[in-house]
Amino acid sequence: MPTAASAFGLRTRLVLAFLLVAAVSAVTTAALTYREARSAVLVRAQDTAVASFREEAERFVPSLPLDPESLRWNLYDIAARAKPHPWIVFAEYGSLRASSGDRPVSGVLTAELRRTAHTSPHGTFERVVKDGKAYLTIGMPVMTRVVAGGRAVPSGLVLFAVMPMTNEEVDIDALVTAARDGALPGLAVALVPALLAARSVLRPVRELRRAAHSMGGGQLDTRIAVRGRDEMAALASTFNESAARLEHSVQELRDAGTRARRFASDVSHELRTPLAGMLAVTDVLDEDAGTLDPDTARAVRLISAETGKLAVLVEDLMEISRFDARAVSLVTDEVDAAEAVRNTLSGRQWLDRIRTELPEGFRIRLDPRRFDVIVANLVGNALRHGAGPVTVRLSKRGGALIVEVHDNGPGIAPDALPHIFDRFYKADAARARSSGSGLGLAITEENVRLHGGTIHARNARGSGALFTVELPFEGPASATAAPDGPLPAQAAGPPDSRGGTGPTA
Repeated sequence: MPTAASAFGLRTRLVLAFLLVAAVSAVTTAALTYREARSAVLVRAQDTAVASFREEAERFVPSLPLDPESLRWNLYDIAARAKPHPWIVFAEYGSLRASSGDRPVSGVLTAELRRTAHTSPHGTFERVVKDGKAYLTIGMPVMTRVVAGGRAVPSGLVLFAVMPMTNEEVDIDALVTAARDGALPGLAVALVPALLAARSVLRPVRELRRAAHSMGGGQLDTRIAVRGRDEMAALASTFNESAARLEHSVQELRDAGTRARRFASDVSHELRTPLAGMLAVTDVLDEDAGTLDPDTARAVRLISAETGKLAVLVEDLMEISRFDARAVSLVTDEVDAAEAVRNTLSGRQWLDRIRTELPEGFRIRLDPRRFDVIVANLVGNALRHGAGPVTVRLSKRGGALIVEVHDNGPGIAPDALPHIFDRFYKADAARARSSGSGLGLAITEENVRLHGGTIHARNARGSGALFTVELPFEGPASATAAPDGPLPAQAAGPPDSRGGTGPTA
């Protein structure tokens, strides 16, 4: 099941990672720039306002006792010289309150600011946000010019300035907007190097994929061009070295397999001529065995039987070597499946020993001689190693002909089922001296595959083994049609020796 990471290609992930890094860098840079710029804007306005208000407070010398009306005009005068923005000046003297503005601003002044302003000769300031608006509040005590003990004495009058920081907020908002508006074009510009970087990274990956695909298709001489000295170049060099070693190993295996097949084929071919002579001699001896003494007759019959087994083994080995060398082909014709099965059974005198279910009308294109070998090997295997009655059944499933051979014997051991079509495999070690070569079912499987079909072996629900062959009705695309005229002689009579007439399990 694909994961979330596999839902995107490597190119997409690389581009997204590049853009993520660019976005994080842009946001971090913008945040730091915003913080520094905001601090600079606020500190500059704050320092200017505090210094200016301190000068005004030091220059202001009220006449005592204070007259509220004259105090208000003095506050107007101080507010008129406000820097860097207009102030609203508020004065407190005991219970006396005066302001230079019509709007009440005393609510912006905090208790902490008032307490510090009354106790600190140098004054204090705060930035306050009230109702969503920012203010700079400053508190300065007014010192008398009368010196007592060598120092100035607070007059008891405290001036407060409240400066709305609207302009600074506008400047800060402009910084935020500029950072936001500059981030999107920056990401769009970063997309170009991201694509170029992804392309440079993915080019050797694509070459590696194509090379691996070519090697999987059998082109073991495939190599990758090595460019540069980075990690991808090291990967390409490692791939080329591994491919070279694999090509060498595979070539050695191919050469060994070719030699082995040629050896088996040559040995089998060289044995055919002396075996033919030996079979002719043993046939003559078999005919005269009745005139010999019992011990000699038994020896003659044993030699004859073993010579026959050896002949079957040689022919089976030659057939297997042809399959291994890909030197076999199909000569197909359209035949009636039921008639072809009956010909196989009658040619071997098995009709009276086999139960058949052969519906008519199943016309199929196949190689009659190889189909005869398939049926003969399966039925012979059931008769030899199973128990009667043996049933041969034809049916149709989809676009395939189904041939089933079922016996009522003990079945196949579970540990033998995976190996039943292996060469020289015999399910029972006690049958090592049986008449079969151990190649019959392997040859059967090769012939079924040659037709583009499948074969399966399993134990039936009741008892016995069940072999099922599926052959497509149209035949394999690589098959050649049979020439006009009669079928080969092997199609109607007993199978030739190449068919593997010694069926084994």
